Amino acid sequence: MLDDLDRRVLRLLQADPGRGVPDLAEAAGSTPARVARRLDMLREAGVITGSRILIDWRALGYAVAVSLRITLDKTQSRAFDDFLAAARRVPEVIEIQTFLGRVDVRLSLIARDLADYQRIYRAQVLELPHIADIEALMTVATVKGDESLPL
Repeated sequence: MLDDLDRRVLRLLQADPGRGVPDLAEAAGSTPARVARRLDMLREAGVITGSRILIDWRALGYAVAVSLRITLDKTQSRAFDDFLAAARRVPEVIEIQTFLGRVDVRLSLIARDLADYQRIYRAQVLELPHIADIEALMTVATVKGDESLPL
């Protein structure tokens, strides 16, 4: 589906999403018009779905990251829907994943310090509906956090 030019352009965009078309074209060894057409085609095909800015939450004063593995009370018919709707409203939850298996949901949560985490956990997390079991894993280090694809 992708040719060499597409791969070069996508690699360049992954490394620097803010690059302009002329710079992309020069780095990819093509013309700006050709690269612009390719970008349009990649967007239309759904390969490129947008661009985003990554903010380092540590630079904003958040020092604690916790992964919460949650098992829901699945005897309740709306357990997933109710839980996910409520979890989305917790500002410190930066990621929500659902799973098949013993663990139903994983929340990634950030806090300014341990006291802030304890406040968030008691006041917001424990108030989320339909929790049957919860396990907290404190992040010590992120060894790999690259979202780039091997193109």
